[in-house]
Amino acid sequence: MKTPDDSQLVQMLQDPGQRRRGFELMVDKYKARLYWQIRHLVVYHDDADDILQDTFVKAWTNLDKFRGESKLSTWLYRIATNESLSFLQQQRTTVDIDTPDTDQTLQLEGDAYFDGDETEQMLQQAVASLPDKQRVVFIMKYFQEMKYEEMSDILQTSVGALKASYHIAAQKIEEYFHEHD
Repeated sequence: MKTPDDSQLVQMLQDPGQRRRGFELMVDKYKARLYWQIRHLVVYHDDADDILQDTFVKAWTNLDKFRGESKLSTWLYRIATNESLSFLQQQRTTVDIDTPDTDQTLQLEGDAYFDGDETEQMLQQAVASLPDKQRVVFIMKYFQEMKYEEMSDILQTSVGALKASYHIAAQKIEEYFHEHD
């Protein structure tokens, strides 16, 4: 069966008789993309799996609140991003979104699911060293290839602020490579 488009999925999700099937199709359609969005933020595979599951549980329990004012993908990315950031905040002793999480830069080498070469590992460490806001923007733009307008809807931030965050993040990553070369 061909995967329904988002408008068909929304119709299924709003129909009590088709809700469960619509949800299953939505999970199949978005689980890989959301997993990688989460994985780039939290680094560990097991953490990403847990957060992905939490994302879909939250989506299921809030289906009645989804009014279709934003795209289904935007709504899911917003939930996944918020769940990831909440997880990261819980992992810290002090919650400061503008301070980089240096512990994450050390986690990649011990991750059995990470099989990238040295350059990929260095990029992941550089990304992990970014403050959360910049990391989210960089991941969405660089890895997910999202347009700024879509990111703006998900993060509820202006396009200009997102462009500035991406530019600063890219500069910091470049500096990270120069320092570790």
